[in-house]
Amino acid sequence: MKRIDLLSELVLENQTKLLLLVIDGLGGLPGENGKTELEAASTPNLDKLASKGEAGLLQMVEPGITPGSGPGHLALFGYDPLDFRIGRGILEALGVGAKVAPQDVCVRGNFATWGPDDVIVDRRAGRISTEKNRELIAFLSKNIEEIKGVTVKLYPGEEHRFVAVFSGDGLSEEVEDADPQKNGLPMRWAEPSSSRGNLMASVANEFIKRVRELLAEEEQANGCLLRGFSQAPHMPSLSQLYKINPVAIATYPMYKGIARLVGMEVVEADRGLEELFEALSSQWDKYDFFYVHVKYCDSYGEDGNYEAKKEVLEKLDSLIPKVLELKPDVLVVTGDHSTPSQLKSHSWHPVPVLLVSPYVRHGNCSGFGERECAKGALGIMPAHHLMGLMLAHGLRLSKYGA
Repeated sequence: MKRIDLLSELVLENQTKLLLLVIDGLGGLPGENGKTELEAASTPNLDKLASKGEAGLLQMVEPGITPGSGPGHLALFGYDPLDFRIGRGILEALGVGAKVAPQDVCVRGNFATWGPDDVIVDRRAGRISTEKNRELIAFLSKNIEEIKGVTVKLYPGEEHRFVAVFSGDGLSEEVEDADPQKNGLPMRWAEPSSSRGNLMASVANEFIKRVRELLAEEEQANGCLLRGFSQAPHMPSLSQLYKINPVAIATYPMYKGIARLVGMEVVEADRGLEELFEALSSQWDKYDFFYVHVKYCDSYGEDGNYEAKKEVLEKLDSLIPKVLELKPDVLVVTGDHSTPSQLKSHSWHPVPVLLVSPYVRHGNCSGFGERECAKGALGIMPAHHLMGLMLAHGLRLSKYGA
């Protein structure tokens, strides 16, 4: 029996409130001062919670495997990411509210800065404004409606991101990313990962060429990249599995998308950290499972901005008392993956986690940081085990066996 099926079999309904606070890209590596961003940040509230609760590290997939945000979040919600594989494109599409049919292929797009000889100078086009993004998508939508008999629909995202949904017969998600993955490298064009992906790869490359031609005069966003080719999977919802009434409070489309994929209601919130927690407070009486997503640590980690990542953690810590005023029965603070500013990318390093409830066994952590959490009572735990712990501490699981 798989763990997810066992939890579903044992689950009980009650009125306890469970809160999962996900700090995107939380984990880091030591900087010049010998401390990670989290260790260097002044976080007295999180430190106090770590000393009062159970702490540890989450292995998001397997040792040495660097997770994307999709697998990381699936694991946090109790789905083994090796059993449930989803592409980023479908998550982004659902996040922006696109209507997606089962046969459609969704792709996450980045506006990018192209240089001579198709070298990608900046994969994020200088993080153009969301307003500029919308202008470009409106222009492209009028000029690219169909490619090789395949309908193309475009949706703006935040900053440099957008979503493309391709609809037609014979399409498959089995296509490699059209993205060199690093600045300063030649364009890597879409290639099929099997013969089923031939048509989609050809359409994707033609789309990129048309975008390049149409935006040739743009200074920054003069081209695009495509990644995360994916179709809609079938997954049991959190409500079906765990008898909870869940809500997501997130600002970025991708995270709204994964929340909708697993059956959560999604509440819109402004980008500020204060607004996130104001939205949480406003929804507190309506739901019993709350997923709150904080994006900014990941963004600064990918930018290589150690100080800015540290400052976000300090700002977040200052708002923890607002969370505690709600008196959640179970509070978990963790991340979906590590994004060390030293690497400027996601990494394979386990992610700090702390859990607070009336039923914890206090560990010997004096603070909330990577090395302190390594001492904690939870040890290094598979991330998809976390949901079971949250349910248990919320008194939502019956005994297994006689």
